[in-house]
Amino acid sequence: MKRVATLTSLAIACSLGAGAHAEEQSQTLKKIHDTGVIVLGVRESSVPFSYYDEQQHVIGFSQTIALKIVDEVKKELKMPDLKVREIPITSQNRIPLVQNGTVDIECGSTTHTKERDNQVAFSNSFFQYGMRMIVKKSSGVKDFPDLAGKTVVTTAGTTEERLLRQMNNEKGMNMRLISAKDHAESFLNVKSDRAVAFVMDDPLLYGAKAKEADPEEYVITGTSPLSEVYGCMFRKEDPGFKKLADGVIARMQTSGEAAALYQKWFTQPVPPKGINLNYPLSSEMKSLLANPNDRALD
Repeated sequence: MKRVATLTSLAIACSLGAGAHAEEQSQTLKKIHDTGVIVLGVRESSVPFSYYDEQQHVIGFSQTIALKIVDEVKKELKMPDLKVREIPITSQNRIPLVQNGTVDIECGSTTHTKERDNQVAFSNSFFQYGMRMIVKKSSGVKDFPDLAGKTVVTTAGTTEERLLRQMNNEKGMNMRLISAKDHAESFLNVKSDRAVAFVMDDPLLYGAKAKEADPEEYVITGTSPLSEVYGCMFRKEDPGFKKLADGVIARMQTSGEAAALYQKWFTQPVPPKGINLNYPLSSEMKSLLANPNDRALD
């Protein structure tokens, strides 16, 4: 009996020792270890990255990556029963919620920019894209110069909001800009004719279109003025946690797992309506998968 007790005590000590080692390297891992919970920031309507299905479960391309990182955290801390809490976030509050520790990690559709590097940390990039617009087919709008003098909507707190204001100032386009609370509300402005165009990251526009009963009523158009990347976001000055997240993403990309995940969410039917986004893997994405990195492109 005494030997069993000794072995049990030794096992507990080893487990705590492994946790303590992780804690020394990462304040985020320490918080997760101490609370027994990892908190994910999730999006409600960023199809197909992070969004609610018809049962109000969070699914998507980015959410799958987030859960892979959670699995690695469980292994690192030797906590297989670690609880996962999901907190819905918006483009406006996502950075403050990471900064104040409410959210441990956010893998959704957050653009990695040099300006945001001053506020939060980013993992290796998991997606590269351009900025375009969705309009009604009957609008006659083909490219960004056609938006001059028209009402245009984007989502508040996004890089598109900043770029549209910059475009207005520098090119004198006299656009009337609407900043909606989320992507669903932004697109609703186009559907209800309160705005002629919804300007956003082009994969999110394909996601919005795919959810429509009559998707052929809308077109995604415009010559993208930029190329940007998404990354998972977490608190600054935590190299231990960044190393863990970067490792997960890099292994997914170089093993072919990320490419297979891409095919699932962008070239095959996706929930909630089983519509195919038909968004094939770009040359830029192929290069990213072959060369994992955490560079901001702005």
